[in-house]
Amino acid sequence: MRITQGTFSFLPDLTDQQIVSQIDYCITNGWSIGIEHTDDPHPRNSYWEMWDLPMFEVRDPAAILVEIKACRKALPNHYIKVNANNPLRGRETVALSFIVNRPQREPGFRLDRQEVGGRAIQYTIHSYAADKPEGERYDGERTDSGNGRG
Repeated sequence: MRITQGTFSFLPDLTDQQIVSQIDYCITNGWSIGIEHTDDPHPRNSYWEMWDLPMFEVRDPAAILVEIKACRKALPNHYIKVNANNPLRGRETVALSFIVNRPQREPGFRLDRQEVGGRAIQYTIHSYAADKPEGERYDGERTDSGNGRG
């Protein structure tokens, strides 16, 4: 099962050249870039972990790609996404978000059905990735957390 969160998620994975083109578009629009990662891709998990600080002043797409590659190297089995934040209204609002890394094997989700009061049926989504504790969710994953910087 392929996770489809953010822009371009129904398309094949973006190449590094395509990622640089999207970052250049964001910078041209005055948006700052942030990189986030998670090993729990549940659709309602909107609080991914930050990779380093947002790059408010960075105007070189190649420099941002260096950070993406560093995140991929440290966390190869995590979902990694780029967020472009638009400060137009005096607050950072996500204008564009797209996945730049996926685990080699995406475990997917199941739909749990439960009867509740009045014979009503309630459904919840369960992420198979969350069956294992953090740091052990994907084969061969590193067990340290964070961005690996001192």
